[in-house]
Amino acid sequence: MLDRLDLLVIGECVADIVRVPGAADQVHPGGSPANVAYGLARLGHGATLLTQLGPDDNGRLIRDHLAGAGVEVRTDGAAAPTPSAAVTLDDSGRAAYTFEITWTLDPVSLDRPPLHVHTGSIATVMESGAATVLAAVELLRTSATVSYDPNVRPELMGDHDAAVRKAERCVALSDVVKASDEDLEWLYPGEEPEEVGERWLATGPAVVLVTRGGDGALAVFPGGQVTVDALPTDVVDTVGAGDAFMSGTLHALATHGLLGADSRERLRSLDRDTVTDVLCHAVASAAVTVARAGANPPDGAELAEAFTRF
Repeated sequence: MLDRLDLLVIGECVADIVRVPGAADQVHPGGSPANVAYGLARLGHGATLLTQLGPDDNGRLIRDHLAGAGVEVRTDGAAAPTPSAAVTLDDSGRAAYTFEITWTLDPVSLDRPPLHVHTGSIATVMESGAATVLAAVELLRTSATVSYDPNVRPELMGDHDAAVRKAERCVALSDVVKASDEDLEWLYPGEEPEEVGERWLATGPAVVLVTRGGDGALAVFPGGQVTVDALPTDVVDTVGAGDAFMSGTLHALATHGLLGADSRERLRSLDRDTVTDVLCHAVASAAVTVARAGANPPDGAELAEAFTRF
């Protein structure tokens, strides 16, 4: 088993209320950053989630869910209702979201600096909490590597140009960036993902990863580009697929000893074989998740089994 690592995730928890025609609503613990923390813990890593949770049934559901995997949950003590999202699935299992959310995260002191910080999604665009997240990342990156996933939710992004500026600021602070092709199309309509990846890479990250659903994934890094096909999978739904991809990515980077500020220079010198290995682990992690309902990422054994399918 891997040594347990101190990985900090900063971002929202969301109760996903999944609605399928002809069936009763089902409530699943969710929120992109929370899903990443949960996925990391499932894979054997020490994960801490800095978030907001309300004193309500949804908050208790999410807290118990995270604790069950071993995630340490820290909050700023805010008493606002736990955010929720109505998730509607189409015939192919693709999810669409309608949100009820506030994000007002206040600074929270940590007893020790983390090895790695992950953030993204609503937490990096919705004020007043987004300013707290950005300040925390700027402070912590002196000792930690940083990853970022914009996880664009158009109805919550606010002004487009302002949202792009926030995303680009987070990209510049990050070592690892992951985005979906749909994220990039919203941020930069009409541009090819490869072009955006190259431009983002020039601003600071060591690697930019782009997910393409059933078409697999792309990595852009100083040594070039790598693509990996999606694994053949019977899709139940796509809830949490990108988050499982992210936790699989960080798991693989941790396995290669590439997390932490002391490893930043080696991370910036990735070779093609390492990038391919990371990308395959990420795609395998997502494949496990889409084959079952809700944001349900793999444990170590499930990821290892899926990886053998490459």
